[in-house]
Amino acid sequence: MDPAVLLLLALSCLLLLTFWKQSSGRGKLPPGPTPFPIIGNILQLDVKDISKSLTNFSKVYGPVFTLYLGTKPTVVLHGYEAVKEALIDLGEDFAGRGRFPVLEKVNKGLGIIFSNAKSWKEMRRFSLMTLRNFGMGKRSIEDRVQEEACCLVEELRKTNASPCDPTFILGCAPCNVICSIIFHNRFDYKDKHFLKLMEKLNEDVKNLSSPWLQVCNIFPFLIECFPGICNYLLKDANYTRKFIMEKVREHEKSLDVNNPRDFIDCFLIKMEQEKNNPQSEFNYESLVITVSDLFGAGTETTSTTLRYCLLLLLKHPEVTAKVKEEIECVIGRDRSPRMQDRSRMPYTDAVVHEVQRYIDLVPTNLPHAVTRDVYFRNYFIPKGTTIIPSLTSVLHDEKEFSNPKVFDPGHFLDESGNFKKSDYFMPFSAGKRVCVGEGLARMELFLFLTTILQNFKLKSVVDPKDLDITAVANGLVSVPPPYQLCFIPV
Repeated sequence: MDPAVLLLLALSCLLLLTFWKQSSGRGKLPPGPTPFPIIGNILQLDVKDISKSLTNFSKVYGPVFTLYLGTKPTVVLHGYEAVKEALIDLGEDFAGRGRFPVLEKVNKGLGIIFSNAKSWKEMRRFSLMTLRNFGMGKRSIEDRVQEEACCLVEELRKTNASPCDPTFILGCAPCNVICSIIFHNRFDYKDKHFLKLMEKLNEDVKNLSSPWLQVCNIFPFLIECFPGICNYLLKDANYTRKFIMEKVREHEKSLDVNNPRDFIDCFLIKMEQEKNNPQSEFNYESLVITVSDLFGAGTETTSTTLRYCLLLLLKHPEVTAKVKEEIECVIGRDRSPRMQDRSRMPYTDAVVHEVQRYIDLVPTNLPHAVTRDVYFRNYFIPKGTTIIPSLTSVLHDEKEFSNPKVFDPGHFLDESGNFKKSDYFMPFSAGKRVCVGEGLARMELFLFLTTILQNFKLKSVVDPKDLDITAVANGLVSVPPPYQLCFIPV
């Protein structure tokens, strides 16, 4: 038989088999658009704004629906009720980490963000315990954040009220806080190694949010066919891990088991305690990747939010004026802001919450997975199925927020001007996989923002009406467009 005919028959059989497998499972899974063989529903998705596509699908198929990203089904949860029911009410069942092939290649299934099962539980438990107990020695975490806020002010003064891109300066502050927790020291804002790390982290966020990387996650074979796709991510990761390993070696030389100084010390002590346990998850590779997870997540999410926050304040000078008025009334200029001030600053608190709600930092959340066979709303979801809980659908819910597409601090204020909590506020996700550093991030956003506005007037280099506040990347993370501003001392 002609080889071309054989090839055609083989391809036809493969297509039919794929279509049969997809069709045979659809009766059990939630409804969804009909997938094409092999490529699934990829052509029906806008890879530049997947979250928007999910919203459009939900209007047709309801709050729980199935998409085929390639040949495998993914169940999407859209809206507060569905997300809450899965991540909170059935938290243990939906606590798995879904497939993220690009980062699996980088992280090797270790750490606390992209790990699963026993490894994830042990690393998360240990990290939470260590971070919560980090009143180590004489300084609490709030002391560290306040100290860094003062350093940030001094660095901003050096701009001499000239136009500047705030990206690196705003990244240095939260990065130094996490460095003080992990490494027991901060870095000068001009330190070349520190700036190199900041550059790598910033590049990673942009790359991971690119449409091409979203396609690679859907079709992992592309990573193997075109290895250059991930080489730059691996190169950046190796640079960061080499830096971390150098710090680990320094810690080993000066380690005092009776007086741990930071996260690395605590991990090294745990490694020693479990050195005779062949099943232990505590080893050098896990240490480096866990520290890398904390380092990256503790830096970029907060710095990106701060950067977006200042852009929104430039766009809305009337909001900035009200925050500054509240700072003047409650804190004044003779002392640094404290967390206890927040309860007496409802408008500022509302602004910080509204920034996080509006920018929708991680639109489709990180992928989850069910840890066992689950019956959810009369649908059967097999163990291991990837779950996408749409955070956009919660943070931009019209039933909870009157104008979800509009930046309005009033979304978090009652009629009397008091701060109003909302169960729909899930920028850090929810349930078992909620962000480990949520408490620290909330503290940093409040203290950094109030300290900046206490010391500076923000001035846009263009008319506020002409400022573009639309995210330039909307994949893994919503990245604000580049902009410049002047920090004018007051």
